[in-house]
Amino acid sequence: MKIAELFGRPDPVFSFEFFIPKTPGETDAFLANVRALQALKPAFVTLTYGAGGSARERTIELAGRMRNEVGTETVCHLTGITHTRAEMSRNLERLRALGISHVVALRGDRPKDWDGELPGDFPYALQLVEFIRRAGGFHMAVAGYPEGHPEAVDKSDDLARLAAKVRCGGEWIITQLFFDNRHYFAFVDAARRAGITVPIVPGLMPVTGFAQLKRFTSLCGASIPPEMAADLERIHGDGEAVVRYGIDWATRQCRELLERGAPGIHFYTLNRSRSTAEILSALRKLN
Repeated sequence: MKIAELFGRPDPVFSFEFFIPKTPGETDAFLANVRALQALKPAFVTLTYGAGGSARERTIELAGRMRNEVGTETVCHLTGITHTRAEMSRNLERLRALGISHVVALRGDRPKDWDGELPGDFPYALQLVEFIRRAGGFHMAVAGYPEGHPEAVDKSDDLARLAAKVRCGGEWIITQLFFDNRHYFAFVDAARRAGITVPIVPGLMPVTGFAQLKRFTSLCGASIPPEMAADLERIHGDGEAVVRYGIDWATRQCRELLERGAPGIHFYTLNRSRSTAEILSALRKLN
């Protein structure tokens, strides 16, 4: 079944995102954690793409193991910014051979300290979406930014680019993380007015550390609500208190999102199971 079709069912769709471990030696521990979260029965999981060096090869290999050894429906991220068309064609061939037919098509981050032209054939996500559509046989998710992409001229331009990605083959949208639901609801309203009709799935990251949170938000352009920042500043020295706070905040976010019509929740797990497991357990008790 196409993943996009799951969002038309009555029950909310819960999914998880993982990132590839930094070294091959961490793979067994990583797969053990995937199995632990698979026990929560997500509709699907996504695996972020390692764009540099051997990480490219390991991403697709690991996506195959997640699907074929762990048994989870796996959606593989693909980033185009450093790839040639020939390289991307080989990636798609490998994914087909592994039985993976769903991908998240992304531009990817600009290489650090890179000046001048970008090194690949896909300087924008739209070009990758078009390429994958022409290749055939894949279903695509694309990224949306409730607070605007950090490199966009403005939100209107960012929304126009999103609409183009959807027209060219994006079947559902996964949003960048956010901590104030007003950003999501305003984003959905603006997308609908722009003619975007596909499911828009909120992406949430349970807070597990204040320093980490500030680093992530500085990179992706998301904001930290003043209330959250003040609370975390007060308790940041108590690791357990921060985790509990993150679970409570995200649970309240999820409840409001689902009550007001979000088609599901995509959890950025940070390769950890505790917070996601507790949040999902609380949500399912309500149904």
